[in-house]
Amino acid sequence: MPIQAGETIPAATLTLVNENGPEEVSTDTLFHEKKVVLFGVPGAFTPTCSEAHLPGFVNSVDVFSAKGIDTIACITVNDPFVVSAWAKAQNVKGVVMLADGNADYVTALGMNIDMTARGFGMRSSRFAMIIDNGKVTYVAQETIPKDHGISSAESILNVLS
Repeated sequence: MPIQAGETIPAATLTLVNENGPEEVSTDTLFHEKKVVLFGVPGAFTPTCSEAHLPGFVNSVDVFSAKGIDTIACITVNDPFVVSAWAKAQNVKGVVMLADGNADYVTALGMNIDMTARGFGMRSSRFAMIIDNGKVTYVAQETIPKDHGISSAESILNVLS
């Protein structure tokens, strides 16, 4: 069952990808006393993720900040080196990039999707959520992996209005 509004975000150690390489970071560090938008994508370098979903958030960092969001974080089921290459290729600035290579965290969130029939293995469903001091206040999960309407930056900004 996917995580719902009103629930506490699960505790875990995640892999943060930045210019220094992969680093472990706790969910407490990411979510405690912060207002965060966390969005999940099925995979780095995939068409919808690269052409629409990630760029929407990257291009709206200042707007999210003006609406009180402290952090925007993207999580994807790829290894940290792929996530690093994708962030560089997408010129990501202002979005925290998280690698969930084994889909452990998206599974804990109930946001995993089995794409083994298509040769992709376990992946993250496409979603976005608002987290306030570790508590989920809003969740949008797409039912079709290539869709990004309800989990787009624009949709989440509308929720924050």
